[in-house]
Amino acid sequence: MKNRSLVSINDFSKEEILKILDLAGEFEKNPRQTILQGKVVASLFFEPSTRTRLSFESAVQQLGGSIIGFASAATSSVQKGETLKDTILTVSNYSDLIVMRHHVDGSARYASEVASVPIINAGDGANQHPTQCLLDLYSIRKTQGTLDNLDIAFVGDLKYGRTVHSLTIALSLFNTRFHLVSPTELKLPSAVKRHIKEANLQYEQYTDFMEVIPKCDIVYMTRIQRERFPDPLDYEKVKNAYILQNHMLTGSKNNLKVLHPLPRVNEITTDVDSNPKAYYFEQALNGVYVRQALVASILGLA
Repeated sequence: MKNRSLVSINDFSKEEILKILDLAGEFEKNPRQTILQGKVVASLFFEPSTRTRLSFESAVQQLGGSIIGFASAATSSVQKGETLKDTILTVSNYSDLIVMRHHVDGSARYASEVASVPIINAGDGANQHPTQCLLDLYSIRKTQGTLDNLDIAFVGDLKYGRTVHSLTIALSLFNTRFHLVSPTELKLPSAVKRHIKEANLQYEQYTDFMEVIPKCDIVYMTRIQRERFPDPLDYEKVKNAYILQNHMLTGSKNNLKVLHPLPRVNEITTDVDSNPKAYYFEQALNGVYVRQALVASILGLA
């Protein structure tokens, strides 16, 4: 994996994914090291982020590396008309690795083609979010003891949800049964479902959330993303389509865990937070260990 970019979860094989998860487990045991001393990671966030940006920064700093970059395109020369190509070529001169989030689908692939250093895609529009996928896989395996033979429900915005797209593709490498819960307007794209079909795995599509909960080992909630809708009226129609409340988990499997890539708006009520089946804040913490494993592997230090 040394010097390789991670743009899509497809860029890594099943064996490489599992290697990252195993290495993340080692970093969880010992997250404060000095193996990145002398290394500079650039964090370029053209789109807002809390967990992804800060967990990358925490991951690098806890390993002794340095972080440069920006948290908003408004503070960069993009405001003056600088192209993405020029930004990437310039920042490549200052860093050993670039972590980038951008609002345009395919921007990370383009950046990887022009950069002289590896690129990690921290989310490109509604396309993919491979590092979130890796931490989701780590969270699932940590809570379930396996990634095989699980019933997993994706709930909410499956059309624009880049975290769902990446995770569906990755879970198609395992013996997963998919339960896809969404409004008709926000169904999982056919291009993503193709990965499930090509793996000869099962999936069912639902509009009734309650029908799914008792069947599942993982319920993966997502936010209906206002910023992805071309027409605000379309957003208003579906914004409250699925809201998980604590009483809805009564009768669910004992091993069930509720995941969410965060941020949430109102799709998980706060009374769920104290339920032992809620795992989304621990999931966010797992992002530090997974990103430590990924950065160290790409820089050839693990």
